[in-house]
Amino acid sequence: MRSMIVRAGVVALASCWLATAVAQSPAVDPRNSEFAKEQQARQQTQPLNNAPLWREIRSGIPQVTSLPGRETNVLIQPEGQTWRALRVPMATIGGFAFVFTLLALLGFYLWRGPLRLHGAPTGRLIERFSVAERAVHWTVAITFTTLAITGLILTFGKTVLLPLIGYSLFAFLAILAKNIHNFVGPVLVVALPVMIVLFFRENIWRAYDWMWLRKAGGMISGEHVPAGKANAGQKILFYLMVVVLGIALSISGLVLNFPNFDQTRQTMQIANSIHFVAAMIAVCLLAGHIYLGTIGMTGAWQAMRYGYVDETWAREHHQYWYNDVMSGREPRATEPPPAPIRHRVA
Repeated sequence: MRSMIVRAGVVALASCWLATAVAQSPAVDPRNSEFAKEQQARQQTQPLNNAPLWREIRSGIPQVTSLPGRETNVLIQPEGQTWRALRVPMATIGGFAFVFTLLALLGFYLWRGPLRLHGAPTGRLIERFSVAERAVHWTVAITFTTLAITGLILTFGKTVLLPLIGYSLFAFLAILAKNIHNFVGPVLVVALPVMIVLFFRENIWRAYDWMWLRKAGGMISGEHVPAGKANAGQKILFYLMVVVLGIALSISGLVLNFPNFDQTRQTMQIANSIHFVAAMIAVCLLAGHIYLGTIGMTGAWQAMRYGYVDETWAREHHQYWYNDVMSGREPRATEPPPAPIRHRVA
């Protein structure tokens, strides 16, 4: 009982002393600058206010880490959000561009039909492409088409295919497309420079190519426009799709395919953006090339399949090259083609 009274007395004395001390302490002017700084610092150090922490993390300033390697001391790379935000509009624009290309080719075919010969075939054949040229062309064509299909699956499959085929089948298809894309890509990197060297001479720009370009090769008017072994449209396709876009796709693809080269995340994000834009343009050009090389122009498929064309076909589509062959300025093969070639006449 006595101990309890003593404790109560001590608590009362302490309370009185604390109240007296508080009452005697001078009042703090809220307008004082030191007080304002203290309050501001206290607000920023509150547990629920993490803005300063995340601001420092997202600044990209290297921190201290025990992990070796590039960028291991950067927790969050702010450029990644920009890259992530750009992917949606790029994919949307690219998808609409590809669909528009297919619809334009379909409309042109329904309106114009395949480009046929005006004269009757002579039965005399001219070698247009050698075995080496055809082998390189088909290697690039098959790998490029494979990469285009798998790339379209990886880019638009989640939006287009997933609702149609379900999660299980799409997951299998996406994994398959990813692996095919990764392993076929290096084949194109090797074959593309060979194709550029092999076909460069016939794609040198000539003065008469401007006339072909101005008249669109007569594909709309039906007018006969002479051209060399490669017309102006084929030359533009060669320089744009094979040289410019092909090299851009190869370099950016290697950066993405081999991240163990120790490139930074920003380098891979830039490579991914370049790869996507170049790929979508190349896919649209590829669609036009496949159209003209198959159903769009009679005889074009046989020329690359067998390497030979009829003299009438050569004269109507590539008259300057035909004249060079007839005059002996271009070599003419003497061996017959491996299979008969037939061309439809308009």
